Amino acid sequence: MINEFLLKDFGQRIKMLRTKENLSQEALAASTGFHRTYIGMIERGERNISLINIAVFAKVFEMSVSELLDLNNVEGSRTFKDYELKVETNV
Repeated sequence: MINEFLLKDFGQRIKMLRTKENLSQEALAASTGFHRTYIGMIERGERNISLINIAVFAKVFEMSVSELLDLNNVEGSRTFKDYELKVETNV
């Protein structure tokens, strides 16, 4: 499973963008069509969301998916090599 740091960093990115836009979790939920508790789980790094849902956030924040996934401005951001990826091999 992907390292929890990546999920937490992405969640911080969503929260940072939401607060920058002065949106509550409820308002962001209304804009995305997601439940407020789902937004909270994402922001806490508890959910590994799909690419489609990432695209929904990008659209709401009026940016490209690649811009949304730019985690360099997240507080305490890490580099890609800090993320541990688990890949299953069938050898």
